[in-house]
Amino acid sequence: QVQIVESGGGLVQPGGSLRLSCVASGSTFNISPMGWYRQAPGKQRELVAAISSASNIPYYIAAVKGRFTISRDNAKNTVYLQMTNLKTEDTAIYYCNTDQRYLTTWSWGQGTQVTVSS
Repeated sequence: QVQIVESGGGLVQPGGSLRLSCVASGSTFNISPMGWYRQAPGKQRELVAAISSASNIPYYIAAVKGRFTISRDNAKNTVYLQMTNLKTEDTAIYYCNTDQRYLTTWSWGQGTQVTVSS
């Protein structure tokens, strides 16, 4: 059973930055495409960024492209999401998991809250 722990969220003003981290247990991390998801109040969870197992193919939704950067360190079983120029509409709980476009997701972690507000 893979366990996922996200961290790095917080309260930030519009235009600010945060770096999220996600550590996943288990030996299959290195071969799994990974993604960052978010769920805003009253909305469905959505995939916002993803990265291939070898880190050579990133994916971003249009709303975050140019502002968010996904990366991973397979030696540490960790995936990161660098978020810059944050907007109020980025407020959500952020989760990481396998890229659901290609793999069945693992059990979800608790997520990390990102609040963008002045």
